[in-house]
Amino acid sequence: MKTQTFIAALGLGIIIMAFAPVQKIEKLSIKPESSKIEWYAEKVTGKHNGLISLKSGTIEVADGQLKGGSFVVDMTSIEVTDLEGEYKQKLEGHLNSADFFNTEVHKTAQFVITGVKPTSEGIYNSIINGTLTIKGISHPINFPAKVETAEGKFAAYGEMAIDRSKYDVRYGSNSFFDNLGDKAIYDEFTMKVSLGAKL
Repeated sequence: MKTQTFIAALGLGIIIMAFAPVQKIEKLSIKPESSKIEWYAEKVTGKHNGLISLKSGTIEVADGQLKGGSFVVDMTSIEVTDLEGEYKQKLEGHLNSADFFNTEVHKTAQFVITGVKPTSEGIYNSIINGTLTIKGISHPINFPAKVETAEGKFAAYGEMAIDRSKYDVRYGSNSFFDNLGDKAIYDEFTMKVSLGAKL
């Protein structure tokens, strides 16, 4: 009798699953021209900021909600915007060198979404979990974001706090070198990411 009851329940479950609505997932291309990535870094004696270009990306949306996706950053496009002339060129060259991101070898970085959770943290409505890869090294990361899918458009804005030392970017880091004094550069830097796509 118990066996028959179990079989009947299993059969009912299969029938319910068969007729349950299936979420339609839309895959959309992120538009580089509608996107922007800013970076901010600090050291003991000051700070610098700049831009870096989005190379490509896709997002997955179902029932108006962000479900997944990824984007690729062109690391060779690192630009310093708070300096001009010789000092700008020197810092850009240093950031591209093996001391920092070694962009001749590691031309791109990538972020892959692994999960999205709702939140009511300030202006943000989502917590995005994912995997960030820089210089071929991958680590999990999460950050708050504001995601909108209204009026046939997709837009997302978030701020990633990134510990560069985890990605073998050690120049001027107190985590690896002693007695740096006022020449130390803080390990954590911020990337403000704005993404846009059409639904």
